Amino acid sequence: MSLLLKTTKIINDWTDYNGHMNLSYYILVFDKGAEVILSKFKMGEHSAKTEKKSTMVVETHTTYNNEVKEGEEVDVFISNFDHDKKRLHYKLEMYEKSKNILSATTEVLSLYIDLNHRKVAEFEEEKLMIMDQFIKENKSKFKIDNLQFSNKLKK
Repeated sequence: MSLLLKTTKIINDWTDYNGHMNLSYYILVFDKGAEVILSKFKMGEHSAKTEKKSTMVVETHTTYNNEVKEGEEVDVFISNFDHDKKRLHYKLEMYEKSKNILSATTEVLSLYIDLNHRKVAEFEEEKLMIMDQFIKENKSKFKIDNLQFSNKLKK
């Protein structure tokens, strides 16, 4: 089973005239889930503000599997994670909580950025160790099917 990152309740402002969550807010919900794992890896908001190191998304692949409506809760899970010296590759899944139905997925390729120079940087050893430990502890839970960006890591 994938690892739960965050639960979010869908609010009215996120819904559109079709009566379901607008596609742009799926990305917002996924991004809030991603922040949980990025913070664990010491490269989230705190790192951006204090160390001037962060990640920037360069490519995504998103699927919209089942609609989500106002008032429903969704769980965001990380279902796969890998990295090389400068890149993160992960896949997130969103499930409508009460029915446990897959609502959407997003696969992400991000670069590690030195914000002082606005250039790609290599991960520090400490962050590599944290990510590698996470992979070691969770690899058996990862799903490897339908990954689009695995070949973009340079290992």
